[in-house]
Amino acid sequence: TERSCEALSSVLSSQSSSLRDLDLSNNDLRDSGVKLLSDGLKSPHCELETLRLSDCLVTEEGCASLASALRSNPSHLIELDLRNNNLQLQEFGVKLLCAGVVDPNWRLDALRVDKGEELKLTPGLRNYACKITLDPKSAHRNLELSDNNKRVETVDEQQPYPDHRERFDTFCQLLCRNGLTGRRYWEVEWRGKVDIAVSYIMIRRKGYSRTSRFGGNNQSWCLSCSDDCYSVWHNNTETITPLPPSSISHRVAVYLDCPAGTLSFYRVSSNKLILLHTFSTTFTGPLYPGFRVWTGSVRL
Repeated sequence: TERSCEALSSVLSSQSSSLRDLDLSNNDLRDSGVKLLSDGLKSPHCELETLRLSDCLVTEEGCASLASALRSNPSHLIELDLRNNNLQLQEFGVKLLCAGVVDPNWRLDALRVDKGEELKLTPGLRNYACKITLDPKSAHRNLELSDNNKRVETVDEQQPYPDHRERFDTFCQLLCRNGLTGRRYWEVEWRGKVDIAVSYIMIRRKGYSRTSRFGGNNQSWCLSCSDDCYSVWHNNTETITPLPPSSISHRVAVYLDCPAGTLSFYRVSSNKLILLHTFSTTFTGPLYPGFRVWTGSVRL
């Protein structure tokens, strides 16, 4: 069997490899065979998308070999079946694979382990999905909220909101109620021209100044969206994201990783995430999702 794994490894690493689906279930491969397979999986020429290793006497050592291979070549394997190998989720090798499922650089989104029980892991970053709600206290008076504070749009007639120290009085902006730490993910549907932002709570609310505009200061970061282009802003510096208009999507995902110090914006197309830009910094406190609606609307 080891000889077979060695031959398969050679096929997987071949420059002309076209193998996409490999089912080796119910074979006595053991960790030694899986290690040989992993040598093929790590090859940049390997484009395998599905690997089934159910009932193959794989232990956490074999899982660690697979995880190491996928770290080297994370872009292709989508499904990994390790059922009926008496693996436990708390084992080190399995944990390495579970970490890969939520790693944005890995394509893996279906990992099955533990005696036939399917481990349902939400694909990739959506593991960190959170619920956010718009904060009416911060909303500019030319913004109208609806759908239980899940939707906001620009309106010509000023709304009869009461005076509040947290209300933006110049730019058509608002924040969400939720202060976020750790790792968090959310999606936004937009129309017209909008800025999708993340900000510290202490951002200035009054006056016509870059200190009160999302992306115009060191307190906030934003992705500006229109039907023509995307651009990102921080500390009053703009970076254009070069994309043809046909690539514009009206759904955007945001992934905030406070421990790693990264903030990433993605366009969502056919339920896939395509990275637009990542900011790298050191976050010093909770961050609040926010929006500037120039024209049109935003829905959470």
